[in-house]
Amino acid sequence: MFVNMMNDLKNKTRQELNEMLREHKTKLAKLSFELEANTLKDSSQVKKTKKDVARILTLLKSK
Repeated sequence: MFVNMMNDLKNKTRQELNEMLREHKTKLAKLSFELEANTLKDSSQVKKTKKDVARILTLLKSK
């Protein structure tokens, strides 16, 4: 699954990656708020979203 996701990300343009980055950062902010309010059901989503942001940033730096 991870390899497929990385291949999909590598095939995207800078503009698409920037859009995905913005979406993931917005999602991360929402998840963090829910975590503080104790309404988040799956706290592992925060960690997964942070990793996705890091992957996108890594690919943006390499392009």
